[in-house]
Amino acid sequence: MPLITNNEQRTTNNLDITRIRQDFPILNQTLYGKPLAYFDNGATTQKPQVVLDTITHFYNSINANIHRGVHKLSEESTKAYEEARETVRSFINAKNTNEVIFTSGATASINMVAFSFGETFVHEGDEVIVSEMEHHSNIVPWQMLCERKKAKLIVLPFDDNGELIIDKLDELITSKTRILAVTHVSNSLGTVNPIKEIIKRAHKYNVPVLIDGAQGVKHGIVDVQDLDADFYAIAGHKIYGPTGIGVLYGKEKLLNAMVPWQGGGDMISTVSFEKTVYNELPFKFEAGTANYIGAAGLSSAIKYYKSVGIEAATAYEMELLNYATSKLLSIDGLRIIGNAQHKAPIVSFLVDNIHPYDTGMILDKMGIAVRTGNHCTQPVIDHFGIDGTVRASLAFYNTFEEIDRLIDGVKKIKEMFG
Repeated sequence: MPLITNNEQRTTNNLDITRIRQDFPILNQTLYGKPLAYFDNGATTQKPQVVLDTITHFYNSINANIHRGVHKLSEESTKAYEEARETVRSFINAKNTNEVIFTSGATASINMVAFSFGETFVHEGDEVIVSEMEHHSNIVPWQMLCERKKAKLIVLPFDDNGELIIDKLDELITSKTRILAVTHVSNSLGTVNPIKEIIKRAHKYNVPVLIDGAQGVKHGIVDVQDLDADFYAIAGHKIYGPTGIGVLYGKEKLLNAMVPWQGGGDMISTVSFEKTVYNELPFKFEAGTANYIGAAGLSSAIKYYKSVGIEAATAYEMELLNYATSKLLSIDGLRIIGNAQHKAPIVSFLVDNIHPYDTGMILDKMGIAVRTGNHCTQPVIDHFGIDGTVRASLAFYNTFEEIDRLIDGVKKIKEMFG
């Protein structure tokens, strides 16, 4: 990828970064007397004021359980919840709202598919394929399914650049393969996987595909119909929304064929001691009291993200990534882990003879927030034979000046340990 190496090459794609930063109250604070530079967006993003206002307004003025009342507050709450579902549907271009299931997050979305799809379609001796670069949330649920069903977990490897070896799919997929689960964007390497091509190859063998979109959905436009994805998992808090809310997109035909994941209120049509009749989609998979306020907050976050300009924000984030990459590579003894040709604004690195935790702790004292460790991708770390990395994950409210502070901080740490 082309790297930005000087200030003259910086642009902002018509984004008013100063104004955007004012939309995020948390960015105005200082840590240890230093302005906060937040580079942990891969773990969670910060929330714009409009999202905070939506949540506060909901609790102050609307709060009532959905689908369970004829009084005005319940009707308003239900209306907001279903409008949020339509906002998500439009955002990812699902065919209809029956394909949009609200969950507690991407982890819950994946677990739902692993259980419900697994109960319906996976049997003893069958196979499930995951990639070597998956987050634990897209490994462990499938391991649990395989243990329960006496199925086999197959791993699609990646190379030392951090790119999936997708040509191996043709030999890994067999008549026993029931599903392929793969991340859209690696949270630890930043790799943007060619998921459209992966889906096309899997579909050639009639194998459905689940995409972990926790990192992918916030770094560009996602069109599930264009991708032909069978399932797509979304985490609300990683797209500037609240915690505790997520989405599972699933093709209606598959969702209709799957058994429910959990039982309780709202997911039923009729109940007797002899038989329960389940509700129609999407409610069949939404047992119990929904996080309707979280859904409203997610809807506000999506609308805010769109108002900023998704394409402009993504282009700016890539400029930040290129600049950070160039500056980091100028530091002797520093190496970047994950050098895929196509990357999201995530950069993981190591400094020779300095443990990632030490780097992260000292940067924190400088007001710089990064993530250290294995990033819930232990197999990725094992692949490279390292203990962990320092990860800087960027968002459109970050600045070049903040990256300069990160670079200066790493240089000072290197001098300290020199």
